[in-house]
Amino acid sequence: MKLGKVLVTSAWPYINVTPHIGNLVGSVLSADVVARYYRLKGEEVVMVSGSDEHGTPIEVEAIRLGVSPKNLTDKNHARVSALFKEWGISFDNYTRTENPVHKEFVQNHLMKIFNNGYIFVQETTMLYCENCHRFLPDRFVEGKCPYCGNESARGDQCDSCGRLLEPTILLEPYCVICKGKPVTKATKHWYFDLSKFSEKLSSYLGGNEQLPTTTKNFSLNLIKEGLKPRAVTRDVGWGIPAPFPGAEGKTIYVWVEAVLGYVSATIEYFRNLGEPEKWKEYWFDKNAKTLYFIGKDNIPFHTIILPALLLASGEDYNLPWNVSATEFLQFGGEKASKSQRRGIFIDEAIKLFPVDYWRYYLMATRPETKDSNFSWELFIEKVNSDLNDTLGNFIHRTLTFINTQLNGEVPQPKTLEKDDEKILEVLKEKVETIAKELENCKLQSAANNVISISRMGNQYLNEKEPWKLIKKDREKALNIIYVAAQIVKALAIISAPFMPFAAEELWKTLNLLGSVHEQKWDEALKPLTAKHKIAEAKPLFKKIEVSEKQLDELLTKVRENLKKT
Repeated sequence: MKLGKVLVTSAWPYINVTPHIGNLVGSVLSADVVARYYRLKGEEVVMVSGSDEHGTPIEVEAIRLGVSPKNLTDKNHARVSALFKEWGISFDNYTRTENPVHKEFVQNHLMKIFNNGYIFVQETTMLYCENCHRFLPDRFVEGKCPYCGNESARGDQCDSCGRLLEPTILLEPYCVICKGKPVTKATKHWYFDLSKFSEKLSSYLGGNEQLPTTTKNFSLNLIKEGLKPRAVTRDVGWGIPAPFPGAEGKTIYVWVEAVLGYVSATIEYFRNLGEPEKWKEYWFDKNAKTLYFIGKDNIPFHTIILPALLLASGEDYNLPWNVSATEFLQFGGEKASKSQRRGIFIDEAIKLFPVDYWRYYLMATRPETKDSNFSWELFIEKVNSDLNDTLGNFIHRTLTFINTQLNGEVPQPKTLEKDDEKILEVLKEKVETIAKELENCKLQSAANNVISISRMGNQYLNEKEPWKLIKKDREKALNIIYVAAQIVKALAIISAPFMPFAAEELWKTLNLLGSVHEQKWDEALKPLTAKHKIAEAKPLFKKIEVSEKQLDELLTKVRENLKKT
């Protein structure tokens, strides 16, 4: 599928604390895999996101730590940015909501919506903590969800049923800082009249064939239930100042500004390149596509609130082409939680094992249709069986044979037998299947299909036994190794979105020019030329030789060491 310009985005991570691998799998890592694929396809890709620095989660954490929100986000943004680079995340622009470009765009965009008559001011009652002397928006308040009964629902959303909430409709609310019972108090806020876009949103969602069915139906049901005005402003000090007349002292609701960050991050990227108008090619050109990678709890913000905000500006923005939302990655049967420190965090993970082990595991077990549960047992199985015994084994035995038996030179085939040709045909089919799966955001199946190609290669070698044939029918043996070498080259390309570091190492071992990430997807099926000399093969992966209990102990030690630093 030829798309041309592709904007790939991932949900902006709150950086009140370091993200855990559950945050990573559905948003940043999934986005990176797809962005890398489209670059290999030759599309003009821009991948953007940034640190979500404003809003109540940051303020709550800053209060708990006794520091200013700015000091907290400065430190965490630098840390998270560096960690994403270690994870091989190929952002073109990973920015932050404190960036002046973002602040300027958000304020200007909201003033357009205000001037178009879709934002109104209204006096309302809000929860107020008399102990802390503050209003309690969003994450400052928790309580029981009025819809599903979840007893730890937040003031902005229930993680259990996914519904958008307001603090005042929570049952048995309490202040998260002092645990006290709040009172209601009058205040004035500016509201976005979301209901005026019900018809246009229904039309957009119903006509978007790329959207996953579950995402589309969930969003359409929310519209059918009736959209209500959403507050655009908050009574908090940390955030972007509200630009509306009379709104002094108010800041913009974090989710309103965060989703607009996809646009501002694109603007900033092209300004930094000295092409200040090129961002419009990604946001207004109808041949361009925008892809969003998020967790399922963020669906309404990307299928309803963001499209409505874009429509309300009166400008003809591209609405989301695809919103790929994953289910939750759980730990011990419970949702991973940054605030409750439940899960494995991205700094901890890479202290334990190489990044590509984690990248592959998370994609091969990506929770696409239902919540999944992390287990060391499955992690060990995916690394040992898939990476080491299947993928790594096939590559190593093929290249080692060329090293030891053929002086490091890829053999020249004579006449391939039907079995040999059939393997190359199946290889072509599998490469095409993986491409379609990546385009349809079926990343779990795509990752596992990469391994299936190496499994096919191992079976082929086991059946043909070229190490025996080389002594009695050299020509047949060379044909077999030639075919195996082509599979290895294909694996270098198609594994690159999932395991960029191992793929690059393999590309260098194959002694091919440039970086594997500069190649084109079609290069996977172009044969290595005869007499091409490869470098000495070294194992790409290692088995995990420790028990699950030992891994838990290692994780504890890593956490203790990270706390010290």
